[in-house]
Amino acid sequence: MKNQKHATIYGLSAVMLWSTVATAFKISLQHFSPLQLLFYSSLCCIMLLTAILGWQGKLQQVYHCIKTAPTHYLLLGTMNPFIYYLLLLQGYDLLPAQQAQPINYTWAITLTLLSIPILKQKITLLAFLACLVSYLGVLVISTKGELLSLNFSNPLGVLFLLTSTLFWALYWLLNTKQNHDPVVSLLACFLMGFPLLIISTAAFADFTIPHWHGFAGALYIGLFEMGFSFILWLNAMRLAENTAKISNLIFLAPFTSLIFIHYLLGESIHPATYVGLVLIITGIVLQQRLSHRSASIKGKKVAVN
Repeated sequence: MKNQKHATIYGLSAVMLWSTVATAFKISLQHFSPLQLLFYSSLCCIMLLTAILGWQGKLQQVYHCIKTAPTHYLLLGTMNPFIYYLLLLQGYDLLPAQQAQPINYTWAITLTLLSIPILKQKITLLAFLACLVSYLGVLVISTKGELLSLNFSNPLGVLFLLTSTLFWALYWLLNTKQNHDPVVSLLACFLMGFPLLIISTAAFADFTIPHWHGFAGALYIGLFEMGFSFILWLNAMRLAENTAKISNLIFLAPFTSLIFIHYLLGESIHPATYVGLVLIITGIVLQQRLSHRSASIKGKKVAVN
């Protein structure tokens, strides 16, 4: 049954968890290399999803997913968790959290741009300009407002993060081709991608567990960033009477995240971060509204015909 109040509670809970992620990444990366952190976080997430699906009696569905489309899930698992999170963590390792976190939110714009060649969707000039507004925000944040000099604080870190949005968007676009339970599909992806993590960690890092602070961070990321936040958001969308109101909650996350970054990490938030973040969110909101309006117009034309 639909329940907007419960949907809002689930949605806000997911947003609150996402707001802490940038801080958790930076604290954990003080003890782990990006590859080690990804290995232990993914392991924790797999254990969580296995327990949840086992309690629901759905583990057999995971086996069925992988058996019926092994190549598809190997591809998805290679993207998420392996490539996406590795690039994301590399970016966080090189950049201040206040820069990395807003740039990561441009994945929504990347998704729009990739849907043009992959899903054959059309984009209007205004929607394209909205995308450019978001990327202007990235430039503002990356250069700390010094746009004319184009003096990036860490170009490699920015490149890692922008590339991670490409793989995250591709992952979600390819996910549109399957109709399994989202949690079942997520566990299938993690199981198929995890062997790559084992091999990579053995070859380029090690399995040493550092100070308990590091492992606590990996546990937190695996359970709450990769696992519970995803499930809470799914429940929010499932229960929502008005999905648009719930979807808009996600825009609270980057702003509340800056509070954790400032008070827990001790980063002094640069004015350019606020300006760039507003530009990024503005571009995303404008693009989404233009897309909804275009879809509404098309729907009316179909109804008239």
